[in-house]
Amino acid sequence: MSLDRRSVLRGAAGAAGAAGVGLVTVGAVPSLAEATPAPRRSPFPAHRPFPPLMDDPQGLLALPPGFKYTIVTKAGETKLTTGQPTPGSHDGMAVFSDGRNHTLILNHEIGSNNALGVPQIKGTVYDEGVGAAGGCTVISVDRDGRNRGEWVGISGTLTNCAGGHTPWGTWMTCEETENKANGTTRLKDHGYVFEVWADGKTAHPVPLKALGRYAHEALAVDQDRTHIYLSEDASGPNGLFYRWSAPRGYKLGPKSWQDLTDVDFGTLEAMAILGDDGKPIPDVAYLTSAQLLRPFRVAWVPVPDRDAVSVSCRKQFTDGQVTRGKKFEGVYGTDEGVYVVNSYAESGTTDLPADAVPHDGMVWFYNYRARTIQLVTYFPHNPAADQGSAARYDDYNFDSPDNVTVTPWGSLVLAEDGNASSHVLSSTPGGPTYAIARNMLNDSEFTGPAFSADGKVLYVNLQSPGITFAITGPWRDYLG
Repeated sequence: MSLDRRSVLRGAAGAAGAAGVGLVTVGAVPSLAEATPAPRRSPFPAHRPFPPLMDDPQGLLALPPGFKYTIVTKAGETKLTTGQPTPGSHDGMAVFSDGRNHTLILNHEIGSNNALGVPQIKGTVYDEGVGAAGGCTVISVDRDGRNRGEWVGISGTLTNCAGGHTPWGTWMTCEETENKANGTTRLKDHGYVFEVWADGKTAHPVPLKALGRYAHEALAVDQDRTHIYLSEDASGPNGLFYRWSAPRGYKLGPKSWQDLTDVDFGTLEAMAILGDDGKPIPDVAYLTSAQLLRPFRVAWVPVPDRDAVSVSCRKQFTDGQVTRGKKFEGVYGTDEGVYVVNSYAESGTTDLPADAVPHDGMVWFYNYRARTIQLVTYFPHNPAADQGSAARYDDYNFDSPDNVTVTPWGSLVLAEDGNASSHVLSSTPGGPTYAIARNMLNDSEFTGPAFSADGKVLYVNLQSPGITFAITGPWRDYLG
């Protein structure tokens, strides 16, 4: 049964009633029937808990019983079709299916010329000055996740972190940097979004300047193809959540890249979450689990200079104009709205307001039609378990969600970039979170979770040393 996301996001109001118990008269001896409350229907969708993770004899991935993995790519070991080694620093990723095979488009978060950078292939290069640095590779795999060949989709970019798939079957890759040209190692400005094709033939390595120049993290195109929602992972001050809107009557599509190269095309705005007084809440960390599932109105404030010619986009606003957030990260869209993640906010840092609340992760849902945003998952701050060593109850302690994807059944999968053990997580908005994989190799983050369209394969990466896994098992039994 598909998860009704709209009912999830409306469901908290019934939770208190569902927890009620029957009344017993003082001094009377109640019967079993009187003492046992009548069963109440839970306000949340049914779910089946994942069983405890089992350690991997190979020392790579701990998985639940009945699940297994295949290695699709490994940096420096598997090969591109040109014979060069697979680049490293795997990050955001999308999966496209043709009914028989899958195609992955994979980001490589590399900031400068690197031995395992993305090689510059003619026709795919944006900036020759950066050498073998960031970019994207494209991997063809069969339905079981076996590698059938990989090649370069774009090169000459920097710090390709996450991005988002488009309804027309391409990938928009995001540069998480604001570096400008310096005439030597950078011949062009960076901090843009680029569109990448999966066919191995099409390449247009031009920046989509209409979407702004800043430390991009991820994005999602709405179902009407008239808006793009984008996150910014930046500090000093904290980053913002943005919305690009098309000109009236315009629909995004396969040739939109030509229009989006114009920095003035459409409008770019930053989000302001409005409090009860109608004024912007300065930072998301002022909200906590006490506001779980409560809708807040949202306003959108135009960005004065989206190409950040002299001042970074986020620095063009005062604290009274917009809502900031430490580490705006993963973004994923549905027909009803878009999810966005804040990874953490630590106490005692300049990136957390002195009177705000530290946390270990927030997941938000912005509703397109209602124009409201709701906190749907909240990880409380646990400093004792975030110091690098395993927590006593390791697979119950979660921190720093990063990339997010929506499963074919409507629930969420989160990839941790945590201080302690890193997990892949199954999360029900407004409900429980379970560990579905744990990194046993090192302390690297998980990145780029993405399901095949049929729900049979979950693809996910370890950023270091750079490994792509295809995980198969009874996903429907636990997520369906």
